[in-house]
Amino acid sequence: MTNAAQSVNHDSSVTSSPTTSPTLGFGTAGTREARLSALFEQIMGVYSVSDDETALADAVERFLHGFGHLTVRRHGDTVVASTGLGRERRVVLAGHLDTVPVIDNFPPRWLEPGDALIRGDVAAAHPSERVMWGRGATDMKASDAVLLYLAATLTRPRYDLTFVFYDHEEVAAEKNGLRKVAEAHPDWIAGDFAVIGEPTDCGIEGGCNGTIRFDVVTHGVAAHSARAWMGVNAIHKAAGILNRLNAYEPADVPVDGLVYREGLNATLISGGKGTNVIPDECRVHVNYRFAPDKSIAEAKALMMGADAGAELGNGEHTATGGVFEGFGIEMKDESPSARPGMDAPLAVSLADLVRERTGREPLAKLGWTDVARFAALGVPAVNLGAGSPLLAHKHDEQIAEGELATMASILEDWLTA
Repeated sequence: MTNAAQSVNHDSSVTSSPTTSPTLGFGTAGTREARLSALFEQIMGVYSVSDDETALADAVERFLHGFGHLTVRRHGDTVVASTGLGRERRVVLAGHLDTVPVIDNFPPRWLEPGDALIRGDVAAAHPSERVMWGRGATDMKASDAVLLYLAATLTRPRYDLTFVFYDHEEVAAEKNGLRKVAEAHPDWIAGDFAVIGEPTDCGIEGGCNGTIRFDVVTHGVAAHSARAWMGVNAIHKAAGILNRLNAYEPADVPVDGLVYREGLNATLISGGKGTNVIPDECRVHVNYRFAPDKSIAEAKALMMGADAGAELGNGEHTATGGVFEGFGIEMKDESPSARPGMDAPLAVSLADLVRERTGREPLAKLGWTDVARFAALGVPAVNLGAGSPLLAHKHDEQIAEGELATMASILEDWLTA
């Protein structure tokens, strides 16, 4: 560890509070496993639900400043650290700092083998290991710890490296810190290949589904419920929306050798202004997860018709076709899909190493991740991270200690061999 980084570049939007954020670090004498666990424990102990990432971003920034082989920059609560070794190719490794809201699972704690809080599947796969329990364990502070460790210790990699620790991944796309950096400073995250540390059990998950969220709206006429015939019940009209959702059958879509499953679901419903008032409006919030064979425009055409005109921020429009033809539509959020990109040379070499170490073949990423942002920049990207994606966001989110070392050894060997 040295006393100063090569350079520090702060964007004007940064907000720092070093007196209130923790200090991250590890001793130089410990094993790799011990240092990884120390970093992980420190990161886990920092509350960083979306909108509260500043303390953790401050700590990450200070930690990275301590290594002279890194150039450190910051935009808002996103911290970027890069090497400048003059290599022919550059690899970007990215992880988000925020978590979903806490569900009685903060503060975190280590669980010793045999603890009743250890899930049966985790115990069976890692019978003699400690387990970290708590919010963010798998999604994705374990991977963040690995990436911080690699940033600190890989001083002579075979590729130049850029590490990105960003905010607001778990909320609406307009808040996403990686998106903001891509728009304001695309040169900071330029590269030939990217790895996103989303939980994948240390396997590779290629590409990602896209997502659009929108309200499907019905309208009625308000009236006193004692004289309901004087009005038109908008909530009753929503039965047609729910019937169409119930009739939908999830599609399995093969794309470039990986199979993606689509999904169409109502996630919220609202309507009515009083317990004795016939409601004049009802809104069903719908989320369509679409495979990477489709653009956002193609996904919207399937839901509401190609010429409905519904865009983010332009209010309600009538669906001219698609699943919800005839209903009102108001767009709320959208993020593109990303094709797998598994034919990129760096993806092939990483997949070969993962297969050798874990026996895992690449799979499709069924959720949305920021590989899509790199794909939009022309950078092939994959998801590879510690922990089970099936435990992300759960109340008993947890990860076995050894998974950090597995992820670290794969990436360390791939980046230095």
